[in-house]
Amino acid sequence: MIDIRLPIGLLFTIIGGLLLLYGITTLHQPEIYQKSLGTNANLWAGGMMLMFGVIMLLVSKGKRERE
Repeated sequence: MIDIRLPIGLLFTIIGGLLLLYGITTLHQPEIYQKSLGTNANLWAGGMMLMFGVIMLLVSKGKRERE
């Protein structure tokens, strides 16, 4: 059976890292985040996506080591 956790983990890790990086670089530009009530949505969403991607990669790695 095909293990889909590896490509999903890679996808979320890459996109989450890019969003997190963009959120960090635009941290001192509050006018960008007026529509989201001043919340740096890129920073939060990127962090969550990065965590999810890393968890998926770790779970995928653990399964490969058991086989």
